Parts: sequence; C-alpha cells; structure tokens
Amino acid sequence: MAKAKMQYLGTGRRKCSVARVRLLPGTGKVMINKKTLDDYFEAELLKQEVMRPFQVANCEGRFDVIAIVQGGGMTGQAGALRHGISRALATADEEEYRTPLKQAGFLRRDSRMKERKKYGLKKARKASQFSKR
Repeated sequence: MAKAKMQYLGTGRRKCSVARVRLLPGTGKVMINKKTLDDYFEAELLKQEVMRPFQVANCEGRFDVIAIVQGGGMTGQAGALRHGISRALATADEEEYRTPLKQAGFLRRDSRMKERKKYGLKKARKASQFSKR
C-alpha cells in the first residue's frame, strides 16, 4: 500500500476573497487556480505578500502550495492566500511556526471591508455638494 502524503489545510479570507489552501511537503512550488504564482500575479508586491508567511516562519522551500482562490480583486486574493497559508503552516507545526506567524499578525483575519452605499448619497459617504441658493 502506498504511503499517503501528509497535507495541511487552511482557509484564508480578505475583503470578498476566499482562498482554500493545501500545503504538501515539497520544494516550494506554488499553484493558484492551476497556474503558477508568476502567471497568476503579475505584480511583484503581490507575489511577495503571498510568500511572506514562509519567510516569517523560516521554512522557505519546504512546502508546495496548491490553492483555489475565488472572489474579489488581486489584492484581496493575495491577502486571502497569505492568511490561508499562515493557517495551514500553523497546523503543520504548532510549536515552531505558530508563534512567529502570530507575532507578525498573519493568523488574524483582516476585517476591513468596503462600506455599503447609503440611500440619498452617491457612495458610502459622498454626498452632493450643499448650496444655500
């Protein structure tokens, strides 16, 4: 019987984006929606944002990432991936990875969302200009 590979799961959220992340022991390959990291995110800043949990936990190149990301824009998806990878790393090794990730604030969900539009206004807070006459 073949030996099953150990895998770690994590779900990350940011704005309207949701990332389902699977970590497998490997060489550091990142697949997002069946595309490589370089093909999925063009901006270098977003690629760095996704890889930051590995740098903080000091485990670069130890895990392969397979992720499915839905909803939102590119920035929200990168934040959701960071959150999901951090959660999966925290389940992989509680003692070694959880403390630095928690100190960096990667295990906490970023709750900032777009504010809803209110009636009588043009946007959430933008009103038409007041004129006395």
